[in-house]
Amino acid sequence: MSEHIVPTRSYYVIYLVLMVCTALTVWVAYLDLGPLNTVAALAIAIFKAVLVILFFMHVKYSSRLTWAVIAGGVFWFLILLTIIGDYLTRAWQPYGSV
Repeated sequence: MSEHIVPTRSYYVIYLVLMVCTALTVWVAYLDLGPLNTVAALAIAIFKAVLVILFFMHVKYSSRLTWAVIAGGVFWFLILLTIIGDYLTRAWQPYGSV
């Protein structure tokens, strides 16, 4: 297994991008975007997670098996988002009605 040597500078740049995204998340939390607050927070969180997975977990230079495991995790995340969508639509029907 060959190791890929990543320059230290790239870790510092990714760290700064993550800190900026964290500040952006806090800033968006104080804005009143209505239902888009959740969408904006999730979009920023997904972007940060991708950066951490690719660079700090070294998936960018890993084997296909590692990529398959990551794809399985993303698939599971999409299933969970679908379940949340079902939960949010339950209030559309009044209690006791069929």
